[in-house]
Amino acid sequence: MFTSLLVALLTVLPVSVPDRVERTDWDVPGGAGTLHVREVRLESAKRARPVILLHGARVPGVASFDLPVPGGSLAEDLARQGHRVIVLDATGYGASTRPAAMSEPPEANAPLVTGEQVVKDIDSVVRWLRAGRVDLVGWATGGHWAAWYASKYPHRVANLVVHSSLYGATTGHPLFQTPAPTAAYRLNTAAQLLPSWDSSIPVEDKTEWRDPRVAQAYTEAALASDPTSADREPPSFRAPTGAMLDSHKLANGTQLWNAHQIRARTLVLRGEYDFWSRPSDLTSLAADLTAARQVSTITLPGATHYVHLDRPDKGRTQFVQTVTDWLK
Repeated sequence: MFTSLLVALLTVLPVSVPDRVERTDWDVPGGAGTLHVREVRLESAKRARPVILLHGARVPGVASFDLPVPGGSLAEDLARQGHRVIVLDATGYGASTRPAAMSEPPEANAPLVTGEQVVKDIDSVVRWLRAGRVDLVGWATGGHWAAWYASKYPHRVANLVVHSSLYGATTGHPLFQTPAPTAAYRLNTAAQLLPSWDSSIPVEDKTEWRDPRVAQAYTEAALASDPTSADREPPSFRAPTGAMLDSHKLANGTQLWNAHQIRARTLVLRGEYDFWSRPSDLTSLAADLTAARQVSTITLPGATHYVHLDRPDKGRTQFVQTVTDWLK
């Protein structure tokens, strides 16, 4: 009798099913072709304000923010907090349209896809989303692109996170003493992806700081992002050099957008061991955010440039919590 009653109750009462993370890939019309975006969210978050994640100068969106291993997906971390996350590949990166010049030898054309183009890309995605306002989270050059967009379209950005990015207020960056790039794009092998990460980890055994599964997934996803990678030996993926041209300007004191025009709540953060941004990039940007509704600057102690991919106790947990708190 007890079993029959239990079955009857289960038949009548609704069964609670945990909300699961859903992923959908889209091709969005853009001025230079189509833009690949991946939407990552809980089913219940379909009407949440979008959070657009912007990759850096070399590795595209999915490889930067949505790796299929534990600790490798900032997109999923934010989605589980109720955000509707949009991972964007800028023009020339990943599964987005590549300019025709990227099928020619790199030296045959000038640097491709500078910030002006990526700002247009972001705007195409924002309009496609039809969300009114969005949140932007940009890593390295992605932070530069996000802030540039927020300065040009201040009414469309609610919250802005600039993560380990150059700003352009100071000169003398040690990485940018060589001439600016002149080729249209550069080729990147798996072996070229980890040295900057390795050199910023202050222990000999890098696995103490970084899960080997994350490093492997990162390099594999970066190579897989370019369908021509296997055509070369060793395999290599193409990345436009316009971002590096912009970075040379920013690293040597040229500002490319007006921070005084940004109205979004803005979080500017960097890791203590970051090799890309400088402490002066953080403080100078914060000082120029005179119209922003709220400004916060944070230096994460002991964190690297790749903090969102490092182990939880090496800054990742603090980084994710800091960003999710800001977006709330």
